[in-house]
Amino acid sequence: KNWKAHSQGISLGVVVREYASLSHLYKQYFGFPGEILMRMLKLVILPLIISSMITGVAALDSEVSGKIGPRAVIYYFSTTIIAVVLGIILVMTIKPGVSQTAEHIDRAGTPPNVTTVDTLLDLLRNMFPENLVQACFQQYKTKRKELEPQKLSVNSSTVPPLTTTIMTVMENITKDYKIVGTYSDGINVLGLIVFCVAFGLVIGKMGEKGRILLDFFDFDTPALNEATMKLVQIIMCYMPVGILFLIAAKIIEVEDWEIFRKMGLYMVAVLSGLAIHATVCLPLIFFVIVRKNPYTFTLGMAQALVTALMISSSSATLLVTFRCAEENNCIDKRITRFVLPVGATINMDGTALYEAVAAIFITQLNDYALDVGQIVTIRYVPVTAASITLKTTL
Repeated sequence: KNWKAHSQGISLGVVVREYASLSHLYKQYFGFPGEILMRMLKLVILPLIISSMITGVAALDSEVSGKIGPRAVIYYFSTTIIAVVLGIILVMTIKPGVSQTAEHIDRAGTPPNVTTVDTLLDLLRNMFPENLVQACFQQYKTKRKELEPQKLSVNSSTVPPLTTTIMTVMENITKDYKIVGTYSDGINVLGLIVFCVAFGLVIGKMGEKGRILLDFFDFDTPALNEATMKLVQIIMCYMPVGILFLIAAKIIEVEDWEIFRKMGLYMVAVLSGLAIHATVCLPLIFFVIVRKNPYTFTLGMAQALVTALMISSSSATLLVTFRCAEENNCIDKRITRFVLPVGATINMDGTALYEAVAAIFITQLNDYALDVGQIVTIRYVPVTAASITLKTTL
């Protein structure tokens, strides 16, 4: 049903776009059933992550979890590194920004005052939320606020030209900032995962004393997770209708098809990088480690991949990913409950590749040459960290 809904949604979107002239308001009305699907999927993210992470960690003994955890994290960061390197190679080879002209760029607005250090510190801050309830709907984010420049007190006997020179220099070089903490809307998934992992480890080590808590979260008992799965089944019944209108609305909302021509080489660099990473790099890693056909495994995950593509959220697709991994590919539930929520949060290969291409594309657009050292230090490290931060923000 979902595959049929995807094709019907594309057809409906093309027909409505060509033969019906809808205002922006009616376009939003048209996509309302798809909006309801997105809300349903986001609704179950919180109980799904909490229950799956706690039961997954608690069900694994310390020796097994000690092996799976580091291996999963190493794999996630390794694939992110590969994606960044692949994106850099492609953008330096295709050079999409060289053929563009920087004069036609709309430079209205001011860029946010964000640094790599602040981004990494915010990432660490969100890993340890000060209020667990608040982490369910808000994330912590810092901003830099410029302080008033310090002025030099000058003795009245000082020669006037010297005073003027000193004051000018001080005003030019004396800038100080302070960090201002704010909260933005959105689930702090990273903080919840860190808490659930720690809580699951504690429950697992408590033995029989922690059994009552484990039974509350466990998949195999009539408690939180079984109730969540019942909700998931209801959402699955509505999903074909929601996907139909979600895809159709996305196609209708594209106002300027000329963007595909104007940004052609840039899109070629990004899309070709994603295609190579998804069809060559990841299957090759799977084959080397597992020694099985990677495309058979990918076929079992196809529904989750297409759903994530359509709704642009791997976290919201988590319930479909669980079902595909456990039912189609027969993966142990203890593994999926631990690995998938973490992967949906920190494994951002596509975002890392896109940001690497975008950063160098902008430098090419402004005719700014980068050497190898600048590419590694300015593009690779910040992009890898920022991709995780962007994911937790979204």
